[in-house]
Amino acid sequence: SNLNINDVLGNYSLTLIDALDTLAVMGNSSEFQKAVKLVIDTVSFDKDSTVQVFEATIRVLGSLLSAHIIITDSKQPFGDMTIKDYDNELLHLAHDLAVRLLPAFENTKTGIPYPRVNLKKGVPADSHNETCTAGAGSLLVEFGILSRLLGDSTFEWVARRAVKALWSLRSNNTGLLGNVVNIQTGHWVGKQSGLGAGSDSFYEYLLKSYILFGEKEDLEMFNDAYRNIQNHLRRGREACNEGEGDPPLYVNVNMYTGQLMNTWIDSLQAFFPGLQVLIGDVEDAICLHAFYYAIWKRYGALPERYNWQLQAPDVPFYPLRPELVESTYLLYQATKNPFYLHVGMDILQSLEKYTKAKCGYATLHHVVEKTKEDRMESFFLSETCKYLYLLFDEENPVHKSGNKFMFTTEGHIVSVDERFRSSLWEDILPGQEDSAEKTKPNELKAANFSSNCNRVPDERRYLLPLKSNYMRQIDQMVGLI
Repeated sequence: SNLNINDVLGNYSLTLIDALDTLAVMGNSSEFQKAVKLVIDTVSFDKDSTVQVFEATIRVLGSLLSAHIIITDSKQPFGDMTIKDYDNELLHLAHDLAVRLLPAFENTKTGIPYPRVNLKKGVPADSHNETCTAGAGSLLVEFGILSRLLGDSTFEWVARRAVKALWSLRSNNTGLLGNVVNIQTGHWVGKQSGLGAGSDSFYEYLLKSYILFGEKEDLEMFNDAYRNIQNHLRRGREACNEGEGDPPLYVNVNMYTGQLMNTWIDSLQAFFPGLQVLIGDVEDAICLHAFYYAIWKRYGALPERYNWQLQAPDVPFYPLRPELVESTYLLYQATKNPFYLHVGMDILQSLEKYTKAKCGYATLHHVVEKTKEDRMESFFLSETCKYLYLLFDEENPVHKSGNKFMFTTEGHIVSVDERFRSSLWEDILPGQEDSAEKTKPNELKAANFSSNCNRVPDERRYLLPLKSNYMRQIDQMVGLI
């Protein structure tokens, strides 16, 4: 029940593992090799620790798989990241962890997993039957990669079953999903539909699963979800950069009626402009990003929850989250507008000024008072630092690859690779189209997408991405002026 302290630490060297591919992306081969050897020599998952299935998957499993792919990549784009006598140890560790997470998928009537599992004993006896949509429905990228690397469809199958189960529970009226569900009955306990905590990465992984695995069904679900989000969650004027009315904003609504449920948004929602960039809806992304950046400018951080009606934080802490930086990085890649370099600089200077501590960077306990907590979340190194670094490193191999890489929801880098597109499903689900059908990445078209990254005119690259009167409107909306 405490939003601020969560059971993610697991007693398994979380930060060390989560930061592995950050070292590689920064080209630091000696530290990467040292860290990998440390993981191989010291990390074990045979522990009496109860962990969140979702957090263990995105932070630990995802990082182990990413580092394994980097080590075994024959091209070695980041410099020599090979490990002498490497014998797939990170892949074996990933497999071991995933097997320990599997009990979460057993004894649930819907196929939606339990939220927590004990690494030694399975699902705790006093376990809750309630889980959030993002936690249960955002396992497919990591579990799918593991399945395809091992040639064992079990992991992808349970993750995909959970996604389909959640998808089948959406409202007949609006097509929306809630944010908390009972895994035994399939009843929605939390009826709030939004883009932030409890829902965010569910939508992200529908799209990213398609990008990685090429399964058309994932894209169809994403397009359907995106259309419903635009129809029911989006408020404000129709176009981002023209017309009258309020700036676009995505609100929290009742999943059945589409009625407004509250007047706050949370900082996790700042990932959404980045997702819009991936589908080519760049114009809308520009507007939503500007709203979050305005809040950042006001506080030098993003409060966990911000009440747009009261123009004040509802939950005032900032745990060094990466979502705004991630969207800034992706918008810069799409538009090459120097404005986003200034945004990145602003964020970097705020972090240095308000969060730097003696041996790391600290969670801000209160964005107004700038008090600190003795805690640095692992995603600060795996995402916040990585996206900031990549924003300014124009020559990074990631940018020279021609869209060869994709980031997981925890910022772990994975190759968009042919071997992930050979389906394991033919033996389980006969009659699916063959994999040659699925390797057409140019089919990625969003419902209502308004522009295309490849066609940004030169004049747009050097003007502000938003007309100044709209920028001013957003600044007024968050109480900056």
